[in-house]
Amino acid sequence: MKTFLSSEYWTNRYLNQQIGWDVGTPTTPLKQYLDQILDKDLKILIPGAGNAYEAQYAYELGFEQVHVLDFSEIPLNQFKVNSPKFPISQLHCQDFFEHEGKYDLILEQTFFCALNPSFRQAYVKKMHSLLKPSGKLVGVMFSKEFEIPGPPFGGWPEDYKGLFQEYFNHVKIEECYNSITPRMGSEVFVSIALPK
Repeated sequence: MKTFLSSEYWTNRYLNQQIGWDVGTPTTPLKQYLDQILDKDLKILIPGAGNAYEAQYAYELGFEQVHVLDFSEIPLNQFKVNSPKFPISQLHCQDFFEHEGKYDLILEQTFFCALNPSFRQAYVKKMHSLLKPSGKLVGVMFSKEFEIPGPPFGGWPEDYKGLFQEYFNHVKIEECYNSITPRMGSEVFVSIALPK
């Protein structure tokens, strides 16, 4: 399956510095979530990771099985420069929908909103296939609509909940209390687990 926007589209965004989603550091919600995990043996995937600040942070915390996935080589090559000790075998330049593997934890950060909403059901189904039976999908999603055409594409928590409940038994979506300042009041924190 091909995503709505091509790898060339995202590469051009990086080349032209049109990367408004990139805040230059791990965002607070995921940073604080990673801080409270004791089991450092978890196998983690960060899809649509871009410059992957969360991956670098997790690896420095002691999570050695962090996998980074992005459609474009540009941010992955930059990540190699910034994180020379990170295993190259855990960097995947690939379409998310073609990726294979089983993970304990998948971190969502500006990937869901980068996909056209017509791909959201496919996103949920793919997440289901990538998670181990005890695995979790955790991260932030927008709780607003945007005035201009995406990406990013917005949406509403009640719609997300309906999508995820088709494939998961545990769907928790709450207002995000620790968003970065520009996104305060417009994000929800999601915790999705127990695949059906």
